Amino acid sequence: MTSTSESLRSPLHARHEAAGAKFAEFGGWDMPLEYSGGGVVAEHTAVREQVGVFDVSHLGKVDITGPGAADFVNSCLSNDLGKISPGKAQYTLCCDPAGGVVDDMIAYLYGPDRVFLVPNAANNAEVAARLAAAAPEGVTVTNQHTDYAVLAVQGPKSTEVLKALGLPTEHSYMSFDEGHVGGATVIVCRTGYTGEHGYELVIPAAAAVAAWDEILTAGVAYDIRPAGLGARDTLRTEMGYPLHGHELSLDITPVQARAGWAVGWKKDAFWGKEPLAAEKAAGPARRLWGLEATGRGIPRADMNVLSGETVVGVTTSGTFSPTKKVGIALALLDTAAELAEGAELEVDVRGRRLPVKVVKPPFVDPSVK
Repeated sequence: MTSTSESLRSPLHARHEAAGAKFAEFGGWDMPLEYSGGGVVAEHTAVREQVGVFDVSHLGKVDITGPGAADFVNSCLSNDLGKISPGKAQYTLCCDPAGGVVDDMIAYLYGPDRVFLVPNAANNAEVAARLAAAAPEGVTVTNQHTDYAVLAVQGPKSTEVLKALGLPTEHSYMSFDEGHVGGATVIVCRTGYTGEHGYELVIPAAAAVAAWDEILTAGVAYDIRPAGLGARDTLRTEMGYPLHGHELSLDITPVQARAGWAVGWKKDAFWGKEPLAAEKAAGPARRLWGLEATGRGIPRADMNVLSGETVVGVTTSGTFSPTKKVGIALALLDTAAELAEGAELEVDVRGRRLPVKVVKPPFVDPSVK
């Protein structure tokens, strides 16, 4: 990935430059990939063992307000907002009429008249446009993509850092509260994309620099380290968390990606319900699995998976696991191959056969709660 002059920039761009960040284009944004002084592995390890802070301001922000806003969103997105109460968050999917995934996101339920969505950077405008086109009279969909920064404080010591800042920390996983940092009111969410205990702070863009500085100062006692999107990717892959465009897409349904738990199957309606229900009933032609290398090598995305001379699937993501010290991958495998956990396969890594075994993610034990 390379940066371009047309990429959007985080309000913290100058801070990242001063910290020696290497940048990459991600979802139309110029974001830090890693920092000097250790790189991806050191940043990954800090999050698993201590605490790291990510600038994920490229994430989308869409506000839906007005009478019946929550019911409207619930009729569109896959998961069932009726299962959570105000102050809670929910992982959900925006699907197209054929059942493919336009994007996955977190929905923050304020109440019956407001839902705040955090989609992925590249799909924010599309999600906002689809919701706006379907919104009934009185419901307003506002694209607030650049109005807020998002900072993710993740790791076993994340609570101590937030307590040092006077921010709320006692709320449960997948819930949110409000606090003050950087001279502004912020949303403190018990969410994250690393598999560790952590928080995501939604901050007015104008207060982002002050908040970043305060977080790093408060975290000195806990060996906090800025972390880039390289470590975010290795952390999420170890957890088996999907990345849109890899494990989810218009061509990869929630049923295939093992994300059926994020679908409110009993709801009266949501976009893509009928084809997804039919696929669930019939069984998908392919299903997401994990692959762990048993030989030396690192699988990457878009590599063929073989059983003998037969191609039985394709990798969707692949990396070196800093925690397990082996190559790992996520892959869509043909259900007709009747593969099970522990099955021995091979990945074609640029013409060389890499032996792997089939595992069910996550590759490491989660510590989110």
